This record gives sequence, structure tokens and C-alpha cells, in this order.
Amino acid sequence: MPRERAPAPGWDAELYDRAAAFVWQHGSDLVDLLAPRPGERILDLGCGTGHLTAELAARGARVVGMDNDPAMIERARQSYPALVFVHGDAASFRFAEPFDAVFSNAALHWVTRAADAAACIAAALRPGGRFVAELGGKGNVQAITSALLAALAEAGYPLPEERFPWYFPSIGEYAALLEAHGLEPVYAALFDRPTRLEGGEAGLRTWLALFAGRFFEAVLAEQRVEIVRLLEERLRPQLSHDGAWFADYRRLRIVAVKRTRV
Repeated sequence: MPRERAPAPGWDAELYDRAAAFVWQHGSDLVDLLAPRPGERILDLGCGTGHLTAELAARGARVVGMDNDPAMIERARQSYPALVFVHGDAASFRFAEPFDAVFSNAALHWVTRAADAAACIAAALRPGGRFVAELGGKGNVQAITSALLAALAEAGYPLPEERFPWYFPSIGEYAALLEAHGLEPVYAALFDRPTRLEGGEAGLRTWLALFAGRFFEAVLAEQRVEIVRLLEERLRPQLSHDGAWFADYRRLRIVAVKRTRV
């Protein structure tokens, strides 16, 4: 009988809501940065399970939530049946009616076709419309990923660079990308935000199950357990404190405006 490999990665929307509430909770002040006005038409790009979409709507916006994962969209619709949620790819979407703003929290670092995403965002905005986003920035989860890549290589599973699942740009890199597509950056910040993970001793394991499944696509299931154990051992001195795990998050926040003339 062939040995079992780890299952293909995919979002567990219920686990996401239970163990990763910090994602949308940290995004609440990003909504303040957007400062939505009543009646504005806003796209929540990469809306996940819809909690920040609902917050935008509560402030009077006419909001559309969009995500590329069917399970996330289904849970968002169940939680907020009065709101509009659509399935779509951040690198290849189009809407017939323009938006006053595009908002995105903790989603665009999953979009490795970043130039295509920027083009879609610019096309979705009316002239003078604004883009407000937070994503993983340069150096995000560097301790975790460095240790994980090393452990995978030692176990015989080196990860080719092209299969790295995230895009973590610097301020300069992302600002230049937006400018190339007619979006003028007016504010940008790159900052450390060590983030406590839910689950106590199981926090790192849960984070890996939620967010790092792509690293384990080719790994035999029984080896995955050992790799995760080794990872916990190596990262504990740096990322575990008082019975809790902390992810070494580094976030990029940016506000850009669509130029009225290119």
C-alpha cells in the first residue's frame, strides 16, 4: 500500500474563525484608516469569512466581499446573509461598476501575481478612488519560514523558490508596483507586529495547519509530524513565551489613490 502524503492545502473556514481571529481583529484599525463614508461603494478584496466586510457595512458602505476560496465565501454568506459575497481571483477580476475604494486585509501576500492584482485593483477604482491595504511585508514570518525550509530540506523535501506561497514586498517594491499601474501611494509603513497565536502549546502547529499547508504538499504524512516537532524545538527559544507561541509578523500598510490622469 502506498504511504499517505499530506492532504492538498485548502482553507478550513471553521478553524480559521476559531483559531485565527487575530487576523481580522488586527484589521479593525485598518478600517479606521480607510474611513469609509456612508453610501460609498467598497470592495473588500480577500474578505475571508467576512468579519471586516460586515464592519464596513456597519459604517454605511455599500460593500462587496470577494475571496478566492469557496469555503470562506460560504461561511461569510452564512454569517452575514444580508451582505454580498462573490467568488473571485484577486489577480483576474473585473466589475462592471467602479468602486470608491478597494480595501484588503491580510490577503494580498497570498497573490504572487502581484502586478496582475495591482492592474485589477486600479481598473476597479473610479478616478480619485483609494486603495487601503495591509499585507505581509518584507521579513514577515522570517524565523518560521527559515526554520521550516531548513527542516524540509533536511528531510529530503527542498522547496523550489517558485513554489514559495507568499509575496512579502518592501515599501519601495510595492510602491513602485502600484505607481506602474496608476495608483499613487500617499502613505506607507512597514512594522513589526509579533502576534500571539491561539491554542497555547499547540499554537504553532495550528498556525502551520492553517497557513503553511503548501509547504507540506509533497511530504509523507508520518514525516510531517516529525518536521513539525523539530520546528517547535528549534523555534521555542525565540517564539514561545509563557506557554504561548508568537508569530514573527511584519506588516506593510499602504494607502494609494488612483490618479485622475496617468
